[in-house]
Amino acid sequence: MADRVIARLVVAAIRGGSGKTVLTLGMVRALRRRGLAVAPFKKGPDYIDAAWLAFAAGADCGNLDPYLVPAERLRAAFSARSGPADLALVEGNRGVFDGVDAAGTYSTAELAKLLGAPVVLVLDCAKMTRTAAAVVQGVRHFDPDLSVGGVILNRTGGARHVRVLRDAVERYGGLPVLGAFPRLDADPLPMRHLGVTPLAEHPEADRALDRLAEAVAERVDLDGLLELAQGAGPFDPGAGEARPWAASGRPGGGLRIGVARDAAFNFYYPENLQALEDGGAELVFLDLAADRRLPDIDLLYIGGGFPETQGERLARNAELMERLRRRVAAGLPVYAECGGLMYLGRRIEWRGRTFPMLGVIDWDFVLEGRPQGHGYSRLRVERPTPFYAPGEEISGHEFHYSRPVPLQPKAGERLACRVLRGSGFDGERDGLCRGTVFGTYTHVHALGQPAWAARLLRAAREARHAAASGSSA
Repeated sequence: MADRVIARLVVAAIRGGSGKTVLTLGMVRALRRRGLAVAPFKKGPDYIDAAWLAFAAGADCGNLDPYLVPAERLRAAFSARSGPADLALVEGNRGVFDGVDAAGTYSTAELAKLLGAPVVLVLDCAKMTRTAAAVVQGVRHFDPDLSVGGVILNRTGGARHVRVLRDAVERYGGLPVLGAFPRLDADPLPMRHLGVTPLAEHPEADRALDRLAEAVAERVDLDGLLELAQGAGPFDPGAGEARPWAASGRPGGGLRIGVARDAAFNFYYPENLQALEDGGAELVFLDLAADRRLPDIDLLYIGGGFPETQGERLARNAELMERLRRRVAAGLPVYAECGGLMYLGRRIEWRGRTFPMLGVIDWDFVLEGRPQGHGYSRLRVERPTPFYAPGEEISGHEFHYSRPVPLQPKAGERLACRVLRGSGFDGERDGLCRGTVFGTYTHVHALGQPAWAARLLRAAREARHAAASGSSA
């Protein structure tokens, strides 16, 4: 593919918790209200910010993670998803240079360089004036290959505070100030765990984003941001494949894949769902708390989320649970990640309450006050599973507060994977299997695991053939 111009910009910060997400969401919604098409992206394995960005832009948000996705595929996917958009806007994560090691591997800065995208730095200015210039100067000179094009001052005080900050940053930091955003009396997107409250649980998401957009449009130089993005120049997507799973063909023709997508389970990469559809499958979305009947499906995919916050509603849906138990016992394949894994267990314990779950695996899941697993993960498959063969490796990420508690193992239940990186169930094992059920704390990205969708579709087709053979016998 020939080089083409993509107006692109990375929003970064000095550290997590600087207000970068709130400002980025306000920018996206404000630009959309101007009539511009924004292609949103989130750096890192983040579902919550990505869901908010997608909602703000009215377009799917792509996750750009150099650990999960090889560089050549990442560039190709970025180019393809940017499509006809007026602007590709990438929200970074953590501090701009923070990666997995002292060299900053997989950091926001490394991603910005890979994309050839200029960076606008969001700077938390609470209790700071001239020191802000030293911080900006340090960021500018720390990595000469990183293009930092401007600064947005965040959590500022009164007019005098803003004036001193702006003068210092522009005079000594050497960068233009593209906006000054004040401390807010109330957080429009309250924090929970390590990020903002999930979109599905915010009662007034649209109004909150519109208020943010109005505030950003008033205080941030959107024209200056657009000019910076438009100066990024041509983008070479390279020779990578934006849809590497296409080599597997369409093994899912005629198959129906159930996807639990509701307030409890909503952590899905768009590429994962796209890979299943590209493979020929029809996706059937389910609400495990509200639906009473189980549609005719060949496999159930339950992604991550926060089933504990919806525990009472999930537990009350005994009718659907019983139908699911019968289907699983009859051989329905189930692929479950993190929150979906918890749903498969006997019960969830959270804040002194206990919620009975599906009970197809003999484990309880207890929610703790601190993360029990957080970061990139890698597993080696050591025993047969419905989806992966022994010897294969699975790379992904995990983020969970739940602690699995084993009960009396059911017949044929096993932990099939060795943890090479991360926490898994106990720091050593992950990948719980029982019959056609596989549950793991590791979330995978189809761009990094291009055979993933074909594996699910193959298991679904085998289960359909087995059911047909059984019914005709």
